[in-house]
Amino acid sequence: MEYLVRPIQPEEYGMLADFCYEAIFVPEGVEPPPRSIVELPELRIYHENFGGPDDHGMVAEVDGQVAGAVWLRIMNDYGHVDDAMPSLSIALLPRYRGQGVGTALLTAILAKASEAGYPGVSLSVQKANPAHRLYRRCGFEEVVRNEEEFIMVRPLVNPEK
Repeated sequence: MEYLVRPIQPEEYGMLADFCYEAIFVPEGVEPPPRSIVELPELRIYHENFGGPDDHGMVAEVDGQVAGAVWLRIMNDYGHVDDAMPSLSIALLPRYRGQGVGTALLTAILAKASEAGYPGVSLSVQKANPAHRLYRRCGFEEVVRNEEEFIMVRPLVNPEK
């Protein structure tokens, strides 16, 4: 499968609510939440008013259609570590998972975060979510572990300015 990873365009920011929904891990046998869940305040912070100076995003296109998105913003979310480090969100449409697209998106956004001068990026992932293996392969390390989730950080080496 061929895909193109590119910066998200302003006219695509509205898609982040849909990808926020796709990022919600639903264990097998559990009923998915209603799509309206992304409008709860604790999830709206991931996508609402995207486009500020500390907001960065990339999308993966397959056959001209957006198949996945990854984005960063500094916010007090589930994966928050400190105010200097943005939180990362990533989601792929189900049919594109497990085919290297997520790795390509992560690689691209980590390069962007490094260029922007961030000390690292953080995320939260449920222990039952197999995506935590992808994050480990891409250099994320656990910094907090509780009953249900890991908070992980990927330290960055920033290029000389």
